[in-house]
Amino acid sequence: MTVPGQDVSVFYQTGADDAESIEYVVTLPTFRRPDHLIETLKTVVSQRPDAPFAIVVMENDADGMAGATVAKQFLSQHRVNALVVVAHQRGNCHAYNAGWAMALSTYPNLHGIAVIDDDEVAAPEWLDGLISVQKQTRAAIVGGPQLPVFEDSTRNIVKKHPVFMPHYETTGPVPILYSSGNVLITRAVLHAMPRPFLDPSFNFIGGGDSDFYRRCKERNFSFAWATDAWVAETVPARRTETSWIRARSLRNGAISALLEHKADPSPGGRVKTIAKSLALLVMSPWRGVKVWRRTGLPSAGLYHFYVAIGRLMIEIGIVNEQYRNPEKN
Repeated sequence: MTVPGQDVSVFYQTGADDAESIEYVVTLPTFRRPDHLIETLKTVVSQRPDAPFAIVVMENDADGMAGATVAKQFLSQHRVNALVVVAHQRGNCHAYNAGWAMALSTYPNLHGIAVIDDDEVAAPEWLDGLISVQKQTRAAIVGGPQLPVFEDSTRNIVKKHPVFMPHYETTGPVPILYSSGNVLITRAVLHAMPRPFLDPSFNFIGGGDSDFYRRCKERNFSFAWATDAWVAETVPARRTETSWIRARSLRNGAISALLEHKADPSPGGRVKTIAKSLALLVMSPWRGVKVWRRTGLPSAGLYHFYVAIGRLMIEIGIVNEQYRNPEKN
């Protein structure tokens, strides 16, 4: 079945309970990680929130279909409401958009959508933790930590680097979120925000989630943080190397500048962004010393410098190839 108006098709569907009873949906985008996808699904089906939930897996490799195949095999062996859909257009924004739209159209009494990625595993009380904080704070969007688990345990020291550190430390209201890898989004947000939810222009550079949150904030939606609702993210050895961390720091800066350009594309807006980038560059040595002292990690002290350089690289038209092809990293 192909859904009208969406470049997405249903690969597999199972319903242990009536669709109208489902209050939450866990959406899980996947791309060429079938083995880890199973590990993720094991921790998702074991969740026991005080509300019925379903799972939507979004396959983003329409040619290989490895994720969809193993997800079907796994889900067919469990009593669970689930969909496996294929997002035929490549790109993480397309995958998220497909899954969120399918969840809304399939489960009419949905209260919210949670997101976990296929390189993560969920804490035992992950979903319940997100839901509880949402109810306590009445926030429209609730995020939680993505805690790194390094394949190369000898590199555990770099967990202190800002690239890997959670954005917040305390449960409660926060100004905004930045990542979609661990989040609960309420139905009110999804109904209010125009589609596509995530801008596909960010598919291969990243930042689509940050752009979405920025637009949500402009519509006065509130945010919160759930410290105990963590997921553990498997980090390949390559991503603990100095060159990768430097490239990711540059990328974070580049994306922040791109988001500012989108928010205010006027000449005046461009001048403000350049001025901010230069100010961040000037301040980076002092900020770097503070980070170095706090973490004891010399490379962490360079983070703010690389962020400022990444912002300026965008201004002069230098775009690292990995911003275009994140799947290769």
